Amino acid sequence: MDGILQIIAIWALPVLFAITLHEAAHGWMAKQLGDPTAKMLGRLTANPIKHIDPVGTIAVPIGLLIFTALTPAPPFVFGWAKPVPVNTRNLRKPQRDMAIVAAAGPIANLLMALFWALMIKLGLMLQGTFDWAAIPLIYMGMAGITINVLLMVLNLLPIPPLDGGRVVAGFLPARIATRYEGVAPYGLVIVLVLLFTGILGMILFPIFGFIVDLIQTLFALPSWRT
Repeated sequence: MDGILQIIAIWALPVLFAITLHEAAHGWMAKQLGDPTAKMLGRLTANPIKHIDPVGTIAVPIGLLIFTALTPAPPFVFGWAKPVPVNTRNLRKPQRDMAIVAAAGPIANLLMALFWALMIKLGLMLQGTFDWAAIPLIYMGMAGITINVLLMVLNLLPIPPLDGGRVVAGFLPARIATRYEGVAPYGLVIVLVLLFTGILGMILFPIFGFIVDLIQTLFALPSWRT
């Protein structure tokens, strides 16, 4: 039980902000492109309460953390927040702008991964002098990089309604884009099929590993991946 609580304590903030700031980034970008809907609904904030989905932001991540804590597998977690509403009629060029809005979420995750890399650097600098602060920073930084890179790579899959699907739709002719986005109601099913067949892992983890290794190299961080 102590181990489970420790894992949850380490992952809680990185997961919470990875999910909520991802959605806030969508709303912020929509506002820059002419749609104030997210701002009017109070969704342009880092306050997690405004973005929390009880299942996707709390139940699923905690359940995955507890499951992995009870098995030999390393901690694995993902989740989602309440989607930020975007009114495409307010956008100047709806098809193009929706692609930009979609890309804002994964870009936010990349920036957060870089932020957590800096937190690891800070923790390493404090190690040996202020271990009470250094050790949590290092472990939370590792969790922060992991969850943000994972969410970024997952969301960039070209499957509607994931962000990658919306980005691809932005480059297609309007008629083809409409048909392509018609896949959205089946997107979750497609992802689950890919997950349970092992294909999703074969796609995600090489890209995930490359990006994490790149961040470790850029910031001269010790590798924690095996």
